[in-house]
Amino acid sequence: MSRSSLRSRVVPSARRIVIGSAVVLASLGLSTTVPASAASTYSAASPSTEQRAGTLDGFVIENLPDGLGTPSDFEYEWEDVSFHSRVWETGPDPEGAFKVDLTVKTLRGEKLTDLEALKTFLIEYEEKDPGDWQLTPVKVGGYDALFAGDEVFYFVSPGVAAEVTIDHERFTDEDVLDTAAGFHPEAAG
Repeated sequence: MSRSSLRSRVVPSARRIVIGSAVVLASLGLSTTVPASAASTYSAASPSTEQRAGTLDGFVIENLPDGLGTPSDFEYEWEDVSFHSRVWETGPDPEGAFKVDLTVKTLRGEKLTDLEALKTFLIEYEEKDPGDWQLTPVKVGGYDALFAGDEVFYFVSPGVAAEVTIDHERFTDEDVLDTAAGFHPEAAG
């Protein structure tokens, strides 16, 4: 598959995520752009207590690759499935753009009944062609998962799943799988 055809398939879902995030930020009265004059002096706020503690929506985050940028958290919903995500970005580059390094997310919803249901949901959500999506079954910790190079998703329990995506130009298959193995529900106690 050519890079341009991959980009054309990825752009709609990425656009949906960016637009959804912009709507959330706008509803909070926050700007989603950095003025050109401020781009070279950008400084992010300190990470929240939850970010420093390494948790997200009841999941611990234990393994992260070196070289990640600044984290931001997002919450959104699509087709009765709620998402909590933490996104690490580096930037700005000379043109003022930011690049996503890593995303970890939880997915919660009644339709997530098993790994196959999760896959079916993600095919629609990410606008994938099921025949072209090359998935390899793997284990992430004790969970059944499907891996596709820059992403891995796994079924945790009825109604709960997780996904990890990574910038495959900067990070390896091992980085995404190690991060996923360290992204799991907190132990009850």
